[in-house]
Amino acid sequence: MKIVLATRGSNGDIIPYLNLADSLRKQGHEVILNLPKVFEKYVIPYNIEYCLQDFEDLNGMVSEVGEDKKSFGVKRLLDWVKDSINHQFDQLIPLVSDCDLFISTNTEFSASSIAEYCQKPFVRTAFAPFLPGKRIPPPLQPYTKEDTVMVPVIWTLLNRPTNLMMSGAINKRRKKLGMGKVENLTRHLVANAYNLLLYSPSLGATDSNWKWDWDICGYCFNDSFEYDNIIYENLLHFIEKDDRPTIFFTFGSCSSKHGEQFVNNLAHIIKKNDYKLIVGSGWSRLGDRLEENEHLFLMKETIPHNLVFPKCDAVVHHGGTGTTHSVARQGKPQMLFPLILDQFYWGKRINDLKIGPPPAKIGKISMNDLEKNVKSLIENKQYQQNAHSLSQSMKQENAAKKFGELIERRFS
Repeated sequence: MKIVLATRGSNGDIIPYLNLADSLRKQGHEVILNLPKVFEKYVIPYNIEYCLQDFEDLNGMVSEVGEDKKSFGVKRLLDWVKDSINHQFDQLIPLVSDCDLFISTNTEFSASSIAEYCQKPFVRTAFAPFLPGKRIPPPLQPYTKEDTVMVPVIWTLLNRPTNLMMSGAINKRRKKLGMGKVENLTRHLVANAYNLLLYSPSLGATDSNWKWDWDICGYCFNDSFEYDNIIYENLLHFIEKDDRPTIFFTFGSCSSKHGEQFVNNLAHIIKKNDYKLIVGSGWSRLGDRLEENEHLFLMKETIPHNLVFPKCDAVVHHGGTGTTHSVARQGKPQMLFPLILDQFYWGKRINDLKIGPPPAKIGKISMNDLEKNVKSLIENKQYQQNAHSLSQSMKQENAAKKFGELIERRFS
């Protein structure tokens, strides 16, 4: 089959798709990967045919977050997606028209309409439970209680602003293409797709009330992308120079107005307790102003999680899907400070599974509570035992292989 895959977002969205595309190619399929320009350096070594998205939305977002330290919140994210819709129609229709199967992340809001117009089968992937149901609330906001009374109401309420912000642009293009109007965007996205969930069934949850066409594969870890070996050797030297506990901190692609103060507080706590701290500065360059010392290492370039986390004792982070899964796979306790989207969901799951303390708000946690939680990551035996058990379950999963098998069974 000729398969087009389209994805956008941060490292946790793109890097798994490199694994999927590579696996499908090795199965004998002809693969074209559509991704943002900023990730071109990652895709080149795979020798996968790729098509760069022909607009600079993601590059602009990275630049603004990195240089101006602007906070990348929900409104800004939705504006970014809305601005991308017309470009998706323009670029993807020619690609999809010439393929046998179209696969995209759930952030491609125009993908379902594009597949419908091109009359191609469509696979919608998601890194969290983005399927309307009766139990699991939308992973888009801080309400995390799993109940059958409020959850359907919240999904309905959430669909209204989604329709307001997205449907206008989508329906304008649909009308131009001679297609009917979409009244309920959330329902349209899931009802017109084979929904494959790319998160671990050991770490995330599913809803028995989901009536849509769906399967769950697991998270497609990618341990093969290139990195700076000199930085990695320096990092290993920092970790292995003594046996003091080592904690890793990152906010990945996210930023917060409280970020600099938070990382300063964390560095102070680490020094006070004679731990070691690795700061992965991420897109926002958080922590770059700190000075390295015997307690602190600044990791300013990306090193694959599978090389770093096994060497650490715990991880403090924002709750991105990729980071949450990578820490869990290595059997390490973790503490989350969710900022946007499904990070709230993963914060709840970490606490539900007793592999870390409850999620907290970065701007509201006191120094005393932060220190207490940091120490619990090192001293709480239950966190360590549960994290180890979860790791053993996740290491039995092979998401890329299962993904390929489901695609073959369904569409070949």
